[in-house]
Order: sequence, then C-alpha cells, then structure tokens
Amino acid sequence: MHSNTSILIPANTKMSDAEFRRFSEFIHKRVGINLQPAKKTMLISRLLKRLRSLKIQSFSDYYDYLMSPKGQKNEVIHMIDVVSTNKTDFFRESAHFDFLTNKALPEIVLEEKKWNMRKINVWSAGCSSGEEAYTLAVVIADFLESYPKTTFSIFATDISQQMLITAEQAVYAQDTVKHIPLRYVHKYFLRGERSQTGFYRIVPKLRSCVQVRYFNLMESFSPIRTKMDFIFCRNVMIYFNRDTRETLVNKFYNQLNNGGCLFIGNSETLNGLDTKFRQTGPTIYRKD
Repeated sequence: MHSNTSILIPANTKMSDAEFRRFSEFIHKRVGINLQPAKKTMLISRLLKRLRSLKIQSFSDYYDYLMSPKGQKNEVIHMIDVVSTNKTDFFRESAHFDFLTNKALPEIVLEEKKWNMRKINVWSAGCSSGEEAYTLAVVIADFLESYPKTTFSIFATDISQQMLITAEQAVYAQDTVKHIPLRYVHKYFLRGERSQTGFYRIVPKLRSCVQVRYFNLMESFSPIRTKMDFIFCRNVMIYFNRDTRETLVNKFYNQLNNGGCLFIGNSETLNGLDTKFRQTGPTIYRKD
C-alpha cells in the first residue's frame, strides 16, 4: 500500500487554466490575494469544499453562481473564508510586544502627560481568530495598570466571517494558551468548567476593549474615523503583489497618528515600496 498525497478530483471538477485565471482575478480584485499558477492545486482543494456543500458539479458552474446576484450576496463570504489563510497564535513574533512594552507605550504615556491622557488606539488588521488582538489587549492593559487615566481600544478586523465569530466569542482551547506566560493566563483568562473544561475565555474587561468587525483592506479606509497609534498587519501582505502592498501601506500611513508605528510580519518588508515610513526596528516602521 502506498500513500498518495495528490488530490483526487472527479472528472467533472477539474479546473482549466482559464478557469483558474478567472477565479484568481476575481479573488485579487475582491480581497487583494495574489494567486500564482503554482497555487492552482491549493485553490482546487479549497473550492471543492464549496462545490460539495452546494452540490455544484463543476468549477464553471460554481463561477457562474458566484457571479450571480444570489452568489454575490450569499456565497462570496464563504468563498473568501475557504480561500484565505488563517494561521495565528498568542504572542506570535513576540519581539513586537516587547517593543510595545519597553519603548512605544512608554513614549506615548510620556508624551500624553504633557497635555492630557487620551485613549490609545490600535488596529489589528487581519486579526484572524483574534489571538493577536487579545495579545495586544493583555500587553497594553498590563502596562497601563501604572497609568490609570489612560485607556485603550483595539479595532480587530478580518475578511473571514468564520474567523471573526471565533474572535468575537474569545474562547480558546487549552493548547492555544499554553505558550502564554502563566501570570497573564491567571490574570486575563477565565478557565472553563464542566462542559467548557479545557477552554479559556478572555475576561470581560478586556473583551470590552476589542471591537471585532468585518473589514476588507482593499476598500476605502474612510469609514474608519479614528487615527491609530499602532497598526498590526502581520503576515497578510505576503499574499499581495507589489502594487497592492504599496497602496495598502500608504493607506496605513495616512491612518496613523504622527509617531505611530506599523508592525508587519517577520517574512515581510517595505523595501522597494514608495512610502514615507521610516524603519525603526526589524519589521517595525514609524510615521514621523
């Protein structure tokens, strides 16, 4: 017996190169994800879930449904859910949170003392299932214990409706929280009992500081009236082409307060992009 890792595709659900181009162009236009031809097998495997769910027989029929008024209303959100990659952890790429605690937050608090305390505003752009947003909430709340007049708010957004449901519920399995320092777990997480044994939930006080919303980064930022002090957009732009990255980065620049910082993923860079950001640390960029 031998293992076969290839995907078994029924004859009527093979995807032609032309169909792949149609799907990839639609996905790029809608959410910015840039699918190279090498990603065709991945796209097939993910979209097959939707074909089976809808009992649609071919990718051609599925595309036609997707473009129909009913499909635009009911199916696009599900297609985006299966196409988007959602990998995240608490305290992922932890150097960013160290930078917040040791440098960025002290600077803000020192600056605000000169005039008056205000709310610190943070955007977790591409928050997935919420671990990044709640890590930010834990770190900022812990730091601000010494500064009771200063409050904060975290705007957590994603294009995956399924991920946003998890982020809104703020309930995480024990395996998910095992890498969080124990003092934070005891302080900011509620341990589930009876039917919820093995799960933890973020405490209400922190949940109230996190606004979970659907938002497509390809769209206008004009509905976001709040200027941000920090924007975390990590491991999102790796799926975008250069032009899309440049446009998005400059929108982030305009959304930040002067002195605010953009944090991107460890495998990402702004090198080669036409932007006013100044690099202030590995994968940390500042608006002066």
